[in-house]
Amino acid sequence: MSLECTLVGAKTLTPDGWSDTPVQISDGMLNANQTAREVELPGYVVLPGIIDPHGDGFERHMAPRRGALREAEHGVVAAASELAANGITTAILAQFFSWEGGMRGPEFAEHVFESVAAVRDSVAVDLQLQLRLETHLLDEFARAEAAIDRFGISYVVFNDHLPHQRLSEGRKPPRLTGQALKSGRSPETHLALMQNLHERTSEVPAALDALASRLVHKGIVLGSHDDSTLEDRQEWAARGATVSEFPETLAAAQAARDDGAYIVLGAPNVVRGASHAGNIAASELVAHGLCDALASDYHYPSPLRAAFRLEELGLCDLASAWAMLSAGPAQMLGLTDRGTLEPGKRADLIVVDPTTRRVEATIVAGRVAHLTGTVAERFLRG
Repeated sequence: MSLECTLVGAKTLTPDGWSDTPVQISDGMLNANQTAREVELPGYVVLPGIIDPHGDGFERHMAPRRGALREAEHGVVAAASELAANGITTAILAQFFSWEGGMRGPEFAEHVFESVAAVRDSVAVDLQLQLRLETHLLDEFARAEAAIDRFGISYVVFNDHLPHQRLSEGRKPPRLTGQALKSGRSPETHLALMQNLHERTSEVPAALDALASRLVHKGIVLGSHDDSTLEDRQEWAARGATVSEFPETLAAAQAARDDGAYIVLGAPNVVRGASHAGNIAASELVAHGLCDALASDYHYPSPLRAAFRLEELGLCDLASAWAMLSAGPAQMLGLTDRGTLEPGKRADLIVVDPTTRRVEATIVAGRVAHLTGTVAERFLRG
């Protein structure tokens, strides 16, 4: 059931900046007509709900131990609760479709998609899917496309995690044994698979061109991942990829900006202050104006924390930082019904204590997804 109330006394982030204007919620929407019941929220801030364009933190809920895949639907429900507690109202669940096997293999991907489809209507947070397709998984392209069609996946990102240099030199990749165990293969079998895929590199460009063309024709948003050079980005732009996820260098990020792509950076990178892989820091790219959206990546608390961190660093004010969590991702994904707090949009919003920086209420399409602390008491006063 949707809330019917007016939030008063809070500082609200609107498209025109901060405002003391009451926020009206009715029929799952934000409207201009004040409803009878008021919820007093002095001292709090009301912000657009976070739209997370890329996150795989749900994996630990679905498979907390290797091979523990039973009752995964309950894991999706638990993940939705964590998302809501961190102010995420729309979550793009990023799932590998990869030769790497295990939790990154096609079988597990289909298991995830089926589990999300089974429960998405019963949770408040809007759960959407991103399929992360490995570029060299040529023999499974048809299977991936079938999954995209079957589950209504509207966002596909292309990855290449093959250690090409090592393979071309005839050397074993690092961490081979551990990766093989995760895939359920012997190290010898896993290495042979990688070598075979590497040897088919010449087939990849034409196959990607054809697949990307079909997906663009279906209206699916395409993204590249870990672009490192100008040439990397130009290649993906030519295929219709309008998103550049986690560019590794300033040159690659600038190339994405030049071709009109949206740039997604990792919120944990901002919070930590550096890339865990030694690439360019996300905060440096933000300072250059090369960020449209911040993603949770592997840690759902990070987007909220990153916005405040950017303000602390003096790289932008909170309103500008928040646009990377709401309006920017909404525009990137074509979600025109959300991302800002204005009449006519979905009532996707969060209530935050600016002192503790904790989310005390998360509302999705007018439904309560998370409610705690003093704000819970005020909502429940009747």
